[in-house]
Amino acid sequence: MSSTINSKVIGVLAIQGDFAAHVRVLRRIGADAVEIRRAADLSGADGLIIPGGESTTMLKFVEEESLAAPITAFARRGSPIFGTCAGAILLAREVYNPAQASLGLIDIGVVRNGYGRQVDSFIAEVETAIEGGPLDAVFIRAPKIKRVGPEVEVLASLNGQPVLVRERNILAATFHPELAEDDRLHRLLVKMMGAAREAHVTLVTF
Repeated sequence: MSSTINSKVIGVLAIQGDFAAHVRVLRRIGADAVEIRRAADLSGADGLIIPGGESTTMLKFVEEESLAAPITAFARRGSPIFGTCAGAILLAREVYNPAQASLGLIDIGVVRNGYGRQVDSFIAEVETAIEGGPLDAVFIRAPKIKRVGPEVEVLASLNGQPVLVRERNILAATFHPELAEDDRLHRLLVKMMGAAREAHVTLVTF
């Protein structure tokens, strides 16, 4: 295991859903993963994953535990955040079907359950700008990204539809990378953490 990876602490928001799968992937690649349930838990983290689950349940928990402001402050310090599926919904600036509140940390508009319900789940190979070729992506009650802001980079697409996007230190995927064998996106998050640490980035607006 790399000591560089081992020096990174990645928090995984452990409310519901598949957070344990993210923890397993992170530990497999040598990263130090911790579960985040309270604002104080963020203090020792270099990066954060907001996993899949049910976005309204997750949002309610974030509100009840007063986590929105600490997560926003975490992002503004330049610390990388990776949202997957429902996590991408929480990070989006606009949410439709139906409209709901969100953290607004990445300039995208998403449609909840844009690919259908649980029975419409599927696995697809998506084209990506990430080194290593196409990604196998698992879509489960996945949102669709309908709008991408001018500063948002599309890193992967399915049939011309963005499914993996990045704006500065915020990464969002509409699928579940933790359920596939490919760990490139978790490694990308670790790389983003290293870049943020070296640059001492401070972001002041979202």
